[in-house]
Amino acid sequence: MAQQGVITIISVDLRSDTLTLPSLKMREAMSMAPVGDDVYGEDPTINKLQEAAAALVGKEAALFNPSGTMGNQLALLSHTSRGDEAIVDEDAHIYYYEVGAPAMWGGISIKPVRGLLSGEGPEAFLEALRPADIHFPLTRLLCLENTFNRGGGTVMAPETMTKIYSLARERSINVHLDGARIFNAAVALDRDVREFTASCDSVMFCLSKGLGAPVGSMLAGSRGFIEKARKYRKALGGGMRQAGVLAAAGLVALDNIARLREDHQNARVLAEGMAALPGISVDMDRVHTNIVVLRAQGRLSAAEIVALLGERGIRCATFGPDLIRMVTHLNISPEDVEYTIKAARELIS
Repeated sequence: MAQQGVITIISVDLRSDTLTLPSLKMREAMSMAPVGDDVYGEDPTINKLQEAAAALVGKEAALFNPSGTMGNQLALLSHTSRGDEAIVDEDAHIYYYEVGAPAMWGGISIKPVRGLLSGEGPEAFLEALRPADIHFPLTRLLCLENTFNRGGGTVMAPETMTKIYSLARERSINVHLDGARIFNAAVALDRDVREFTASCDSVMFCLSKGLGAPVGSMLAGSRGFIEKARKYRKALGGGMRQAGVLAAAGLVALDNIARLREDHQNARVLAEGMAALPGISVDMDRVHTNIVVLRAQGRLSAAEIVALLGERGIRCATFGPDLIRMVTHLNISPEDVEYTIKAARELIS
C-alpha cells in the first residue's frame, strides 16, 4: 500500500506468483556475485547454483535457463527426435501455454490426454498409448506437471507419479516433469521434493515464481541429458555470459522453500472468504497450494468482477469464460487477503 497526496492507492497483485519482487538479500547477493562466461562453463555462481539444484532434486546435473518454458522445451528436444510423440495432459502448460513450441522447434507430435494429471493418471496414460502401427508416431516421452496450474494448483502425490513412471519405463518411454511449482507440492504434502523427482527422468523447476527470484529456471537430469540440453539451449539463444548475477538470486531462493507454506495459508483464507460471497463458488477440494480458482455464477461475469476489483487496486485474471484465478505469493500479506475479501464483498453483495 502507498499514499499519493490524500488518495490511498492499494496494490494487491494476485495475477501470478511470477510477479514477486527480489528481496534485499537477493539484491545484495546479486551485486556481490563472482561471475564468468557461462557459455564456457566459467561462471562460478551459475556452477554453484547448478550443483545445488541437482543435489536438491536428486539428479546428476542441472542447467540454468532464462525461463521455465525454455527448460521444458529443452527437455522435449533432448528426449525426442523429429516425428516422435509426447503425451501430455490436455490442460498442461507445455500444451496450453508454450506457443506450440514442440512442433515449432522439434517437429514433435503432442497427444493431449484428459485426466492425465488427476488421481486416475495411470489409467489415462495407458488408454492414451498407441499400438505399434506404421500409421502412428513413436511415443517417446510422457510429460507430467506438478503442481498443476490449470488444475488450480493441485498436487499429484508421489505414489501416483511412481505408478505412472513405472508404467512408462516398462514401455521405454521417458518421463519429464514440468515442476515449475514442485516445491509448492512438496511443502503442501510435507514431503521431501526428491520423493516427487525420483519418478521422472528430467525435471524443470522455476526460481522466479513462489521462490521469489527475478529470473530463471532449472532443468535437471542425467549428465548426458544435461549436456545435450546445453547444446539445445545454445541453439535457442539461451547461452548467457556473466549471468551469475541472476544465479545469485536463485541461490538465495533455494533457502526460502519453507516459506511457501505462508502462501498456501493465505490462499486457503482467500478461498474460504471468496467462496462465502454470493455469485462466487470455489472448489475447496482443489485448493492445495497457492492458486485459487473462482467460478462466477451470479449477476456479474468473471470479466466484470476482475474489472471491479481492479478499480479497488486488486489485480487478478480471468481464467476462462466464467473463471477467475488468484495466486498468492511472497508479496501478498494476510492484510492484502483481508482487503481483497472485504472489497469483493462490498462489490458483489
